[in-house]
Amino acid sequence: SLFFFYKRPLYFNSCSILCQVYALLVNSFNFSLLAELTAAHFGGGGGLLRKKALSGQEDEKDEKCKSRKELIEELIAKSKQEKRERQVQRENTLELTEKLDSDWKEIQAFLSHKNAKSETKHKVEEKVKPDEYDMIVRELGFEMKAQPSGRMKTEEELAKEEQERLLQLEADRLRRMHGEDEFDTKKKPKHISADDLADGFILDKDDRRLLSYNDGKLNIEDDKNEEVEESTEGKEDDSEEEESGEESGSEAEAIDSPSDLDSDDGSVEETSAGEEQKKRNAGNKNKLQSKEQNARKKATTSELPYTFAAPGSYEQLKALLLGRTMEEQLLVIERIQKSNHPSLAVENRAKLEKLFGFLLEYIVELTAREPPELKTIDQLVLSLYDLCQMFPDAASNHMKLVLQDASHDMEEILETRGRAPFPGLDMLIYLKTIAILFPTSDCWHPVVTPSMVYMSQLLTKCPVTSLQDVVKGLFVCCLFLQYVSVSQRYIPELVNFLLRILHMAVPSAGVQGHTLMHPFRSLDKNGNLLVISEAADTRTWQKQNLPLHMVIGSKENSRTEVNHLRLSCIDTCLSLVKRCAALYGLLPSFQEIMKPIQMLLSQHMPVSEYPAQLQELHNSILTQLEAQEQRYQPLVCEKKKPVPLKLFTPKIVKVLEFGRKQGSNEREQERKCLLHRHKRELKGAVREIRKDNQFLARMQLAEIVERDSERKRKVKQLFGSLAEQEGSWKAMKRKKF
Repeated sequence: SLFFFYKRPLYFNSCSILCQVYALLVNSFNFSLLAELTAAHFGGGGGLLRKKALSGQEDEKDEKCKSRKELIEELIAKSKQEKRERQVQRENTLELTEKLDSDWKEIQAFLSHKNAKSETKHKVEEKVKPDEYDMIVRELGFEMKAQPSGRMKTEEELAKEEQERLLQLEADRLRRMHGEDEFDTKKKPKHISADDLADGFILDKDDRRLLSYNDGKLNIEDDKNEEVEESTEGKEDDSEEEESGEESGSEAEAIDSPSDLDSDDGSVEETSAGEEQKKRNAGNKNKLQSKEQNARKKATTSELPYTFAAPGSYEQLKALLLGRTMEEQLLVIERIQKSNHPSLAVENRAKLEKLFGFLLEYIVELTAREPPELKTIDQLVLSLYDLCQMFPDAASNHMKLVLQDASHDMEEILETRGRAPFPGLDMLIYLKTIAILFPTSDCWHPVVTPSMVYMSQLLTKCPVTSLQDVVKGLFVCCLFLQYVSVSQRYIPELVNFLLRILHMAVPSAGVQGHTLMHPFRSLDKNGNLLVISEAADTRTWQKQNLPLHMVIGSKENSRTEVNHLRLSCIDTCLSLVKRCAALYGLLPSFQEIMKPIQMLLSQHMPVSEYPAQLQELHNSILTQLEAQEQRYQPLVCEKKKPVPLKLFTPKIVKVLEFGRKQGSNEREQERKCLLHRHKRELKGAVREIRKDNQFLARMQLAEIVERDSERKRKVKQLFGSLAEQEGSWKAMKRKKF
């Protein structure tokens, strides 16, 4: 009970008092008075008669009912009584709470030790294991607030800043090349006022000279050398400073030199020797400075300029890149692009468009060198890509011209000789570059589509007469797979060429009965071009990519190297077949496309003579081809002739006319037709007569109107002449009178 009183809130609901007052007012309200008023005013006069009859009853009710004053007094008494009760209850509650507090203090003394231990344990646990949320909040408080950053710069602004940077670097390079000093970079001495106390003065170096002797004589050469260095390093050499330096040096010598060691004659000799040594040191110092300046000029002349003018011809570009390393050439091209950005000037666009064509010509020259600089070409493709992204139309036009020239040359050779050789390394690199610069997955592209047509002509019209042609053909096949890797377009020339290359690896006697397509022949002298002549060479062969130098006509002298090259060609061909199988596996005609290759690999290929790596590749291709299921059901004629459905011959009734004319014979129909035609002709004649009458009426009306207008004109003219005559007569009459 003590706990209950302790926890009870010390407030009372004032709303209950108002409710009680309202109830008392409602109960004590005299509703009889309201009834009398309604009866007297709205009862039709019956209320007054009824009032006399009920006057005796009202006297009895008045004794029972209380007045309003009595009711208010009763209400005030009740409220005072309730107030006293609440006061007593509040006092009782305070007494009980004080008693509960005193009892709690007595009990708390017994529980003080246990609570302290538990509190310390909790504190230790809190220190050891802090809350993760609190840790995160503290970390967020120490985190660095976000700083406002500058806006993103446009491409034109970036190009302008890059040009300014390169111009500043070029100006510094030219200044260094001419041997000019850096006047701007050196800090100028600050102005020192007369009131400056020089509190921040720091002694940078110790200018005190060390006393040293050489063979019993004072060593003054070092001091003089230092003075010479200081005079050469300064910006301006004043005569007054030199004189003051000499006087200070002589005073220091007079102070430092002891009188018991040197005589007057010795001092004269020392001064003359010192002057000679000073001249020698000055001459040596000037020579060293001239050598350093020459070396600095050579270094600056060998340094690349930071700005380049856009070359106007291929010879100018070649002069800029001639005799430089690969890194320097790429840097020169990059600086040409930055110095001549299209946003800096309007004419720069045409200059950079020409630069794309010059770089293509430079690639041809790099491929013609011995050996070809393929690494430089690989890096130049990045510059070509940047230019292609900036000027796609100009880049596509340049590449289309290259493809047109190559296709025209091949057609001319075919017309004159009947067969055309595979192109050189430069054209193959062009085809590879097209796959990098332009999208190859488009259904039709102005550059990619002609290049694919050109490559298909290479695989069908160029005969394979040497290992170089095999390498070039396989390179074109690799390019074809790169072109169609995304679109998965079927290229029949690709599959046919790979099949014929595999035929060359099989002896002629092993593939009898197989017809070959153009440009391959069954009994050709080059039919055994990839047949391994010695089985011992297969043991020393190692798997590697085909050397690209075979494309430019390098010949292998030893038979072992030739056999190794043949094995590499076979390995590349099998790898391409595997890629084709994976690429065209979803085609419905996959089995028919790959069936000749599957038969050749399984029945005629001399796999047992090849190395283990080629055997594994051969077996994996066969398993991949056999695992493909047939994806369509072929059309087959039914064994029995299908039974036709029953047909009913329709009854044909000739219907001449429709509507009201239906149901009569032919003679009646002809009569009705004649009547209808007569009626139609009559209507037409009446219509024509009506039109003629209307025309005649219009003509007559026009004549009448014309006559009337002429008559009105004449009458008007007569009236005008009469008016003139009358006016003149009246004028004459006035003159007479």
